[in-house]
Amino acid sequence: MKIFNRKIVLSLLSILLSFLTFILMFGMGEIFLRLKNRDMKNYDIEMWRYSKELKRLSSDPEIGHEHIPNSKAILQNIPISINELGLRAKPVLSNQHNFRRILFLGDSIAFGWGVEEEDTVEKRLEALFIENHKNVEVLNAGVGNYNGRRSIALFLKRLEKLNPDDIILECNPRSAEKLKSEEGNLLLKHSELAVSFWIELQKLWSFASEGSLESHYRKVYDPNEEGFLEMKQSLRKLADYAKSKNIRIYLAMMPDLHQLENYPLVYIHQLIRENAEADGYRYIDLLPAFIGKKPSEVWAMPTDAHPNRFAHKLMAQEIFSALNY
Repeated sequence: MKIFNRKIVLSLLSILLSFLTFILMFGMGEIFLRLKNRDMKNYDIEMWRYSKELKRLSSDPEIGHEHIPNSKAILQNIPISINELGLRAKPVLSNQHNFRRILFLGDSIAFGWGVEEEDTVEKRLEALFIENHKNVEVLNAGVGNYNGRRSIALFLKRLEKLNPDDIILECNPRSAEKLKSEEGNLLLKHSELAVSFWIELQKLWSFASEGSLESHYRKVYDPNEEGFLEMKQSLRKLADYAKSKNIRIYLAMMPDLHQLENYPLVYIHQLIRENAEADGYRYIDLLPAFIGKKPSEVWAMPTDAHPNRFAHKLMAQEIFSALNY
């Protein structure tokens, strides 16, 4: 009996020692990563921090998540301020206005991830109008990790009171993807080590299950794919609303910046164009502005394919040409 009890004690001690060793190693790994990522150049970690510091789950499942009003953070070495309406901007002073109000909807590209606020497509577009002596306000309602459906739901359920004269929906090949909730768990919310490991697992799984980027998008834009069907329904819903309120609507199609030479996703641009124009949108294709450009010229960072300040300038110039009348 004593020998048996001793074996139990030794087994428990061994388990406890293994657990403590794991906790120690995990803690050391966490400290190492936090020190390593202090330069804010780890794209995945900075997007994780964005989700944690500036976003919250929405009470509306169709929206999914939304910006935390009146929040601030420094992400990827860029200061970001969210106003009382969840927009990336200074406070909106009045919903009643005697000037032309243009509202941008979209994802992290419209939001201006990786660039200063003054360099975003919205601020650059506003500056172009001012240079041409036109009284225009351009508002930025872009939110990271949105698709077309979420962008439109955000406007119809949260931002309708802004009474815009024009709505520009920024889309890109990811806009038809079906998105999941960002709720996560406590460990993934608070540990850089855990989230780094989880992100790498997701990348491996995505590559194993879907293969190349082009094969992934072929699946996304299958005529019967749920995310694509939801996007088309949302486009029509916004078009109907805009028509009832006499709002001008545009769809600005941004290319995927990974491969601009022999761009493989032209068929997606054409498909989106056909659906948008059928619903009454004015289609603005931003691909021509990027033809001949290298990733190093237009990427926010070598590991981040979001458009940089130069790319936002190109976007603003293309959109200004379509709206300047």
